[in-house]
Amino acid sequence: MQLALTVLEITAPVFLLAAVGFVWVKLGYEYRVEFVTRFAMTLSVPCLIFTALMGTQVDAAALAALSVAALVAYALVTVAMWLLVLVGRLDRRTFLAPLIFGNTGNLGLPLALFAFGDVGLGYAVVVFAVMAVLSFTFGVWLVSDGGSLTKVIKEPVVAATILGALFLWQGWQTPTFLTNALELIGQMAIPMMLITLGVAVARLKPNALGLATLLAAIKYAVCAGVAAVVGIWFGLDPVALAVLVVQVATPVAVTSYMLAAKYGADSDSVAGLVVVSTLMSVVTLPLILAFVI
Repeated sequence: MQLALTVLEITAPVFLLAAVGFVWVKLGYEYRVEFVTRFAMTLSVPCLIFTALMGTQVDAAALAALSVAALVAYALVTVAMWLLVLVGRLDRRTFLAPLIFGNTGNLGLPLALFAFGDVGLGYAVVVFAVMAVLSFTFGVWLVSDGGSLTKVIKEPVVAATILGALFLWQGWQTPTFLTNALELIGQMAIPMMLITLGVAVARLKPNALGLATLLAAIKYAVCAGVAAVVGIWFGLDPVALAVLVVQVATPVAVTSYMLAAKYGADSDSVAGLVVVSTLMSVVTLPLILAFVI
């Protein structure tokens, strides 16, 4: 019973904030997703990542080990999902990227923060950064056959990760007034991303929900299993292992739908994956947390 209450305390704020966005749209109120997303990914999330890395008490070597573990985990998930797409005769451009990459930003970061505190957030931003680099290169290539390394380098999230890692490595700190300002901006990121997730889900027009349900279930099982095996193999400490499993096993991100729409893939099928996997996360993520805590 105590474990169930602990998991509920962690997950309830996440889903309640997403529900706020969902209900907001259903009531007919305006919400400019493009503006909020651009603000979050250009300013608020980079500030969150930079201050989290700069202020983390986690050893730099542990963060490096987690980075490598995340790369290996995503590589193995890619192989598994590629085989699934081939065996199922699914369209690669539509399904492969969403099955590989999860919502490590909107859901993964707040879950790690609520479950494991600032240490968990420090670990989570590393996995998020690895996923972001992979999705902006390999992920875009899967959807469009034209991923761009230049685009990745220009992403504020990547720059914030590199700069935060440098400050952590050197033991540097920004002046207190600047740190306080950056932390205030960064604190906006998590509620904004969760509310925006609810808004985006409310506006999607899903298709092929039966197939989406099957694929989402397979995604959760494969991603959680692979991340757990890789984390144990790398000998990660318990918190790093838990964060890796939670991050890799997050549901399909709304950005997958946006990329599918932009590059001419079957965006309605991807919308189905986003909606179904997000709804399933109400059950799967608490179960995963109960397993790793």
